[in-house]
Amino acid sequence: MADLIIAHGFVITMNDERAMIEDGAVAIEKDRIVDVGPSAEVLSRHQAPEIIDASRMAVIPGLIDAHAHAGHGLIKTLGAGDSEAWYHACELAYTVASTPEFWRAEARLAALERLKFGATAGVSLLGGGDTILRTDDPAYGDAHCQGVAEVGVRSVVAVGPTRPPHPRTYARWRGESAERFPVDFARQMRTCETLIERWHGAHGQRLNIALITPTLRAEHARDLAAADFEAAKTQAQQVQAMARARGLIFTQDGHTAGSVAFAHELGVLGPNALLSHATDLSQEEIRICADTGAMIAHNPSAIASVLGRCPAIELMQAGVTVALGSDATAPDRSADMFRHMQQAMHYHRRHFRDPAVLPVGRTLQMCTRDGARALGLDRDIGALEKGRKADVVLVDLARPHLYPPNMPLFRLVCFANGADVNTVIVDGRVALRDRRPTFVDEAEVLADAARECDLMLARAGLTDLKQIPARVWG
Repeated sequence: MADLIIAHGFVITMNDERAMIEDGAVAIEKDRIVDVGPSAEVLSRHQAPEIIDASRMAVIPGLIDAHAHAGHGLIKTLGAGDSEAWYHACELAYTVASTPEFWRAEARLAALERLKFGATAGVSLLGGGDTILRTDDPAYGDAHCQGVAEVGVRSVVAVGPTRPPHPRTYARWRGESAERFPVDFARQMRTCETLIERWHGAHGQRLNIALITPTLRAEHARDLAAADFEAAKTQAQQVQAMARARGLIFTQDGHTAGSVAFAHELGVLGPNALLSHATDLSQEEIRICADTGAMIAHNPSAIASVLGRCPAIELMQAGVTVALGSDATAPDRSADMFRHMQQAMHYHRRHFRDPAVLPVGRTLQMCTRDGARALGLDRDIGALEKGRKADVVLVDLARPHLYPPNMPLFRLVCFANGADVNTVIVDGRVALRDRRPTFVDEAEVLADAARECDLMLARAGLTDLKQIPARVWG
């Protein structure tokens, strides 16, 4: 007896055979898929108290976002394209101007955005900017994880130390006043250990912890004091050692020319390493990724992909796992993975001047199967087949921009957007039905986010960043 059957949809399984079933069904029992096949066959083998009619819908594995930033959801658009102002806002928000309530509100908003766009899983760095994470105290990571759990999506939360020099000043708010205090590397690592113990594998494996350490690039060797640069190298090795010992994903943000080779020299690459952006890599660095098993989170819509090119095609040809990330939800992009699939195709086709580069099926693989591998969850999610976790998305294809009703795979990847997602099932639970979230009140989430954003801006003295400058027209 199944608990839920999705029937009569166009099922894109993403299994080893890449099977697609025109009138297909998926049977779910508890948190697992127990059957996939033609609707007539699945319905003859299983009964269920609920059958969802997926007629004129695509049924796909939950999409996976391999790289995003917690906190950014409440800072999106601030500075209106002024990168310096944007990074300054990030630094203040993630060290001295945020409270646990800020992190819970942002987590619920970002998780709800992912859910409504059909992204059932993703990586979220607990902060950002120049790798400034809120790891002075576990309370902020606790609040983030609680917010994600309320919405019901799957998340890998990346936590770790800031780049030297240490200590770094953080602040704890009590009402209208703030207590500022220094935070060193040891304290940040204790925070990480606490969050691992509390949250890794929580809520039926829907929440997991990854470790992150700042990427070291050429400018850091030049600009940091010698002692701080040596400390940064040692700390990166310590963080990766902890990740390996605990079986965690190890990630780094902002890789570019030369930094992959340097990470290899430090010994921090390996099959648990997920490197974001990875722009302008040399042939030698592509080989290093292939040889070490390091994986890449490619963010085609990010500013980094404007300033340099991620050689995603060459990496995949070398056998490297390349997953898609949004780098969201700010400063100029959302968590809509359909947008990023389309951006990826155009990005690389323009580079090679070849419209056959990165076909639609391979693009979909980047944010399903390859995304699952990047998150260390490739045995559980990323495809619709018996035994895997029931993360399933129903996309409404009966819409003007998705008609006429032929070539559904192409319509899905080339023309769909997150607003076409109708129903989302995560871990066997219907978390979104007819575009309405099941476990949270959407209006409450939005109101909470607006309030916490304004409070953070007031604490940071950044309310002027909400003004639209004249230069946007110039």
